[in-house]
Amino acid sequence: MLVQITVRNLVLIEELVLELHPGFNVLTGETGAGKSMLVDAVGLVLGGRARPDLVRNGTREAEVEALFDVPPSSRLAAKLEAAGVPNEQELVVRRVVHAEGRSRAFLNGRLCTATQLADLAPELCDIASQHESVSLTDPATHLGYLDAFGKLEEARAALAVQVDALGDVARELEEARSAERGRIEREDFLAFQLKEIDDVRPLPGEESELDVERARLKHAGRLTDATRRAEARLCEGSEGARAICDELARISGELDGAAELDGSLADLARVVASARTELVDAARALGRYADGVESNPARLAEVEERLFRLQKLLRKHGPTTHELTAHREELARELGALSKAQDRVADLDQRHGALHEDAARAASALSKKRRAAAERLADAIGRELGLLGMGRARVIVDVAPGARLGPSGTDRVEFLIAPNRGEEPRPLRRIASGGELSRALLALKRVLAEQGPAGMYVFDEVDAGVGGAVAEVIGRSIKDIATHRQVLCVTHLPQIAALADAHFVVGKHETKGRTSTTVHRLGDKERVVELARMIGGVKVGEAAKKAAVEMLAVR
Repeated sequence: MLVQITVRNLVLIEELVLELHPGFNVLTGETGAGKSMLVDAVGLVLGGRARPDLVRNGTREAEVEALFDVPPSSRLAAKLEAAGVPNEQELVVRRVVHAEGRSRAFLNGRLCTATQLADLAPELCDIASQHESVSLTDPATHLGYLDAFGKLEEARAALAVQVDALGDVARELEEARSAERGRIEREDFLAFQLKEIDDVRPLPGEESELDVERARLKHAGRLTDATRRAEARLCEGSEGARAICDELARISGELDGAAELDGSLADLARVVASARTELVDAARALGRYADGVESNPARLAEVEERLFRLQKLLRKHGPTTHELTAHREELARELGALSKAQDRVADLDQRHGALHEDAARAASALSKKRRAAAERLADAIGRELGLLGMGRARVIVDVAPGARLGPSGTDRVEFLIAPNRGEEPRPLRRIASGGELSRALLALKRVLAEQGPAGMYVFDEVDAGVGGAVAEVIGRSIKDIATHRQVLCVTHLPQIAALADAHFVVGKHETKGRTSTTVHRLGDKERVVELARMIGGVKVGEAAKKAAVEMLAVR
């Protein structure tokens, strides 16, 4: 529901604040006073096109701000939550239009796009006029209205769950089939890589051990010579020189004797003795090493060949044998999974067929219910059109098969109307007469008043071209809609204006050479005067006033 709308610098409107009644609100006034400007203002906060010519001459920008109630469990509340817009059961929509053509929009103070406003528009307001494209003329909305009228939302939601599950399986099946198409080639590739690794059979850390062994085999002569010479110098001596270990034995003996004279030398004597013992052990180990080193060209070739093959694998899958082993395990897992792919395709294909059959059966049952509801809806709309002076109109709610099964089923729904006998039913948007379109929309809205998503309906001169008894019927139809929805109606007919819960008059005045539009809510006496003006024209006589009083009395 629209609680309040504030307009600044919009065409002839300098500034006005309009507080609406929750029921039936009517706007009247002379032609050109600016009634449609207020409809344009509402259109702006619904994401309508921001034109530079809407900005009042001499000002930099126009601004429209609207305050809406947000029922906590409504679709509007859910959309705001999904968009991340905080609200405490209130929504302030603000639209600013600059003179150079730019515009900005805000939802509860947050900057947003006109597209976001347009997405919320169906939940906020629906505008009906002879020149405006409205949601009810859009065939994309007709299926939802039919389901709401026939109370089929639960069946539709259940079908959507089935179709979603079907879609999930279809995606899995396509992925499995895609994998199956490349399975043989991939299997060959994986098997080749596995064989290449298994032929080498790498061991963890093997590359380091092989590097050490190759160095030992490659330099066996140098290693033997070096260790033999070191052993000889330590224990055997050379060219008349005493061995290092023998010399240390002599030094150790002398220090032991000196330690008997000075006890402070005992520790140093033990250090020298210990060093001699360690060097003797080292000499023996060097001898054993030299005995174990052998020049083996065959083994060297074997080690170098294995290192070559191992390093080739490590360049592809390494850099170490640990990573190579892990890669080998991954290859084996993937190869095993591919071998089961064919069985998975068959299983998924069977599941997809079963789910599709169930969903198609549910869609068929829903279509049958829709066709029955479509007949009831067409009859109800036809009766309303008869009351609105279009008794010869024929209404068809066309339920036709769609292209494919979707979350809403297989149906395409469109409202068709033949305004006159002998004419073929046509879509609402192709009705040539503006008056006929207006009354057709009014009939639809009355029948669908409890199902429509919008919290407010705006009727902009939908009564054009009618009068007398039909005008009163149109007014009572709008009043009936106002029992379910807030209504704002722009009219020139007193029969309609007299039925409103709140009556606003739009006028113009001049101040300092500038024309401005004003809006004023009428009291009871003022309503009599305004209705009398609408009845009698320029000169308001007593008869017109009496007729106005009678209209207000029977409303």
